[in-house]
Amino acid sequence: MFALVDCNNFYASCERVFNPNLQGKPVAILSNNDGCVISMSDEAKKIQLPFGAPIFKWEQFCKENNITVLSSNYPLYGDMSARVMNILADFSPDVEVYSIDESFLKLEGFENYNLTDYAIKIRSRILKWTGIPTCVGIAPTKALSKVANKIARSNLKQSKGICIIDSDENRIKALKWTKIGNVWGIGSRLKKRLQAKGVQTAYDFTQLSSDWVLQNFSIVEWRLQKDLQGISKIPLEEVSSKKMIATTRSFEYTYSDIENVKERISTFAASCAEKLRAQKSSCHMLIIQLSSDRHKKDLQQHRESKTVVFSYPTDSTLTISSAAVEAVKTIFRAGVKYKRAGVIVTGLVPNNNFQLNLFTRENPKHKPLMSAIDGLNKKYKADKIKLGNQDLKRTWKMRQERLSPKFTTNINEILVVKCHPELVSGSYKNK
Repeated sequence: MFALVDCNNFYASCERVFNPNLQGKPVAILSNNDGCVISMSDEAKKIQLPFGAPIFKWEQFCKENNITVLSSNYPLYGDMSARVMNILADFSPDVEVYSIDESFLKLEGFENYNLTDYAIKIRSRILKWTGIPTCVGIAPTKALSKVANKIARSNLKQSKGICIIDSDENRIKALKWTKIGNVWGIGSRLKKRLQAKGVQTAYDFTQLSSDWVLQNFSIVEWRLQKDLQGISKIPLEEVSSKKMIATTRSFEYTYSDIENVKERISTFAASCAEKLRAQKSSCHMLIIQLSSDRHKKDLQQHRESKTVVFSYPTDSTLTISSAAVEAVKTIFRAGVKYKRAGVIVTGLVPNNNFQLNLFTRENPKHKPLMSAIDGLNKKYKADKIKLGNQDLKRTWKMRQERLSPKFTTNINEILVVKCHPELVSGSYKNK
């Protein structure tokens, strides 16, 4: 059996943990640079605030409907996610972290367990220890556990956040309830192709000939169909190293001077190098991207990229950042107002197994230096050590005018609890 544990309205729930005044009220969370709505509470959904709504167009709507609009607080969300995932590790040795707010658990050897009680225990512990509400779907396969989770989420009062598909009768009933477009792994194009074949529900999809699915689609869709039929073909995925690492961001403002652009590129390159070292990889190739604001048609437009090939694999922030800055100098155009930049490292190889170059190699002083920098930044959790050409005060220059405090990751922003003096002295002990 597989369990899918999904946090309800995760970003909004994280905000509510430290601001109880938001409980039961509509809340919307914005994307980078306070651009558009990327998450919201159930109350905001009922008011029909659309996902992806540009906040500058919906500002008045939010005020009229008393919707609390907040900037994305990624340090808080990441820390709360880690706490939830650590709790889930106590319930199964086999856990696949699928996204920031959901994980699959493989429940192998649980034949004699009461799965309903087990799901209740999972939800209760996460809620008690973190304050985050969740839904749990349990079924014989990963795809069916997704279906079960959606059913649990669709009617919280009736399901109490839990749905278990433990019989073929329940499986068929759940699949007939699920529209084909809501099936995990079915995108808009595949949905249209299946609907042209007369497929309207997940159950209809399972009734197609497996040979026809394999001939007209791919092994991925065939596995999905088998999973929905109750035959497990999609295993838990093991954590693997990425084949490419990218850091791309929009700027807080448009920049027409090269110094600001160089600083952003250096910061993005440092982030990529840090991620390389975290997965014990080095890169052979570096790609720099720079683009103007495509939404402002009245301004001069420019979009270009530059590729740099290293003669030896590297994970050094000094090497990667220096190459990135030199590359952006060659594509920068004076007079253009740039809005977005990106750094991509690819051609990744393991640090302990790569082809050496006979004539050139990494400066041997870089390895211990990078190790020391990573250790200090990890200890103080604030990127205290940076290159001289980086902004020393902020990692990302994003517009975050509605940002809540970093309650769990910054000691200076920790939650303050005020107690009445008489309560502290024990005057109310017998009252």
